[in-house]
Amino acid sequence: MKRSLVIATLAGLAFASAALGQGSDSPVYVISSQLSGTFEGVTPGNHLTLNLSPVTLEPARPYDLFLSVTGQFENDNVVQQGVIRLETQGRDVYFTYIPHFSPQVTALSADAGRFTERELSSACSFVMNPKGDGFTGETLGTTTCALAMRGAIGKWTLETEPGGIRVRNNDSGETLRFRKAGAKP
Repeated sequence: MKRSLVIATLAGLAFASAALGQGSDSPVYVISSQLSGTFEGVTPGNHLTLNLSPVTLEPARPYDLFLSVTGQFENDNVVQQGVIRLETQGRDVYFTYIPHFSPQVTALSADAGRFTERELSSACSFVMNPKGDGFTGETLGTTTCALAMRGAIGKWTLETEPGGIRVRNNDSGETLRFRKAGAKP
C-alpha cells in the first residue's frame, strides 16, 4: 500500500512538473539557466556588468530574474535594474523586462516585485525563439523598449547561448557582447 502511494505521488509530481513546463528540458528552464549569473561586456567600449539572479516574487513565476546593469558604456556611467519575467509559450518563451527606476531597489529589497505605474507602462516584451543552443528574440521596434532600456531606440535583437549574450541594433548593426564570468572565450 505504501509503495503504491509513493508511486502515485511520484507520478503525480512528474505529471504536474511536465504540465507546468518546469522540466529541465523546458525552454523557459533552459533560457533561465542560460541567463542566470554574471556577464561581462567584451566588445570595445563596453565595460558593463550584467548580474542576473533568480528572484521569487510570486510562487507562480519560478523563472523570474532580477537584472542589475552597472559599469560604463563608452563615456556614460550606467546603473539600471529591473525584473525579467520568462513565461512558456509552447516551444517559445515570452520575455518581459520591467525596469525599476529607483536605484535603491535590489533583488533583496521588499520592493523588488512592486512597480510604479510608470515602470509597468515602460516594460519591454517580446518572444524568444529557440535557435541553436540558445534563443533569439527581437523587440517590436521604434520606441517600444526605449524607456525600459535607456537608448534602445529602434529594433534590437537579443540572442542567448551557453556562456554568452548578444544584443544588436538591427538598423545600425551596433552589437554588445557579454561573456559569462568564468566562461572560456
